[in-house]
Amino acid sequence: VQLQASGGGLVQVGGSLRLSCAASGRSSSRFVVAWFRQAPGKEREFVAAIGLNGGTSYYADSVKGRFAISRDNAQNTAWLQMNSLKPEDTAVYYCAASQTVITSATMQPESYVHWGQGTLVTVSS
Repeated sequence: VQLQASGGGLVQVGGSLRLSCAASGRSSSRFVVAWFRQAPGKEREFVAAIGLNGGTSYYADSVKGRFAISRDNAQNTAWLQMNSLKPEDTAVYYCAASQTVITSATMQPESYVHWGQGTLVTVSS
């Protein structure tokens, strides 16, 4: 499956952005989808993940209550709604997918086989 992330941009502190992850090549309904981010000089970190049918979701503590992950398998698309953005949310955001993800390893980038190209989010203060 090929993943295309989009929706990044420049936003002020407290603003919102909605990232999209469009899948092609295979039905996204077979894949767990996650978002990771990587800030300059830092390691890639988990942001959020969503199960096959959208009924289960996971969030990093740093984004709980501010970000929401969702998906529509009919559109082969997943989204990351980001609200109350902070300067520390500045990073390149990547969507990732994998058919099999062990629950205990949901937050590990090594659990995901397919990756999008990344979209830059910059939060200005």
